[in-house]
Amino acid sequence: MFTGIIEELGQVEAIEQQQDAIRLTVRGPLAVSDVNRGDSISVSGTCLTAVEIDKAAGTFTADVMNETLRLTSLKGIKAGDRVNLERAMTAATRFGGHVVQGHVDGVGQIISVEPSENWTWVRIAVPAELMKYVVLKGSITLDGVSLTVNEVGDAGEASELKNSYVGVSLIPETLALTTFGVKQPGDLVNVEADVMAKHIERLLAARGI
Repeated sequence: MFTGIIEELGQVEAIEQQQDAIRLTVRGPLAVSDVNRGDSISVSGTCLTAVEIDKAAGTFTADVMNETLRLTSLKGIKAGDRVNLERAMTAATRFGGHVVQGHVDGVGQIISVEPSENWTWVRIAVPAELMKYVVLKGSITLDGVSLTVNEVGDAGEASELKNSYVGVSLIPETLALTTFGVKQPGDLVNVEADVMAKHIERLLAARGI
């Protein structure tokens, strides 16, 4: 489990194509500083298992199945790309974000990026089926980043996905420490809805409500 507070901007060092997967090597000295083989690391919101660790080089390697590539924005990732990294939380971790599982629910697309003096306003088209979990001023995870929903609307024809959208305001610190600092309209992002909302929906459905 994660909190959505990005610890480090990592970089894809190498990609090895396999028959039904890719082997992804990512450089992230902080991320691997106390990670052991088999531990989980969130890579732009996708929970991956470190299968090889080279602490001297500051890299870890993870296997990414085709199904994961199909369902996340990791599809099309290439060497040199920057990724958001977060180690799995511990019992002693400060809980600065919200409950994040690293289980991507869908892929969104950035509609617009509007810089201002003190923050940048970003609108992201989100798959329509996930919008029922989105609450104004609630939490959403975008590329592994825990963010507050500041706007909810209908993207209409503004996005190729033609789905609804969420608006988030990003402070300079968030832009500097995450991949949102280089994201542009048209870029894809991983979306994870608030797991609390999904559990509540399931419980109510079981009661026929």
